[in-house]
This record gives sequence, structure tokens and C-alpha cells, in this order.
Amino acid sequence: MTTIMNESEYWQKIEQFFIDNFDTEKNPPIETLLFLIGLQELGSGQQKYTKEDKVNLIHIAVCRLLEPFGYYKFTHYEDGWPQYDTLEALPELRPNEQSLLMKKAIIQYFQEEELI
Repeated sequence: MTTIMNESEYWQKIEQFFIDNFDTEKNPPIETLLFLIGLQELGSGQQKYTKEDKVNLIHIAVCRLLEPFGYYKFTHYEDGWPQYDTLEALPELRPNEQSLLMKKAIIQYFQEEELI
């Protein structure tokens, strides 16, 4: 019999994945997860990044995560960095709604990439 996990159980598995693979603290901030997903999407490995690079890595993660929801579309690489076009403006969301949307998108990403 297959057990279907709820979002909370998926989220716990994702947090454990980051703890096990990236030595993050328990309950890491969403920005940490976005940064690490951005690194994964960039594919350049561990190196020194400027503050601007770190902001761009988080942006890459947000674009990649929200692409399946119809907000962004990958177009090409420029100087090794993925580029996205905005298809639809993000709706006005309260901070807790933003967090819920990003968690849902991260869960979907982990499922699509078969990481959990």
C-alpha cells in the first residue's frame, strides 16, 4: 500500500535533505533554501559569490520555482546564467502567503527533480 504524504511531511523531508546535504541548521530560512536551489540551477558549484551574485542566485531560484505556475519562462543562458522572462506579474501577497507559495513551489521542484 502506497502512503501519500501531505505538504507538511514533504516539507520535513526537504528540510532534512538540506540539513543532511548542506549542513544547514534545523528550520533553515527560506532564503537559504532559495540560495541553494539557485546554486543548483546555476550548476557552477561552490565558489565565492559577491552580494549581487547571491541576490541573483535567489532570483534564479524564484524564477525556476515559479515557472511551472506560469509566472516566468526560461529563455536562454547569458554568460552562464539562466535568463527568464516574466509572463505574469506576481499577485500581491501577504508575507505568510508568499512563504506558503514558495514552500509549495519548493515541494513541487523536489518532486520534479526526484530529490525526495
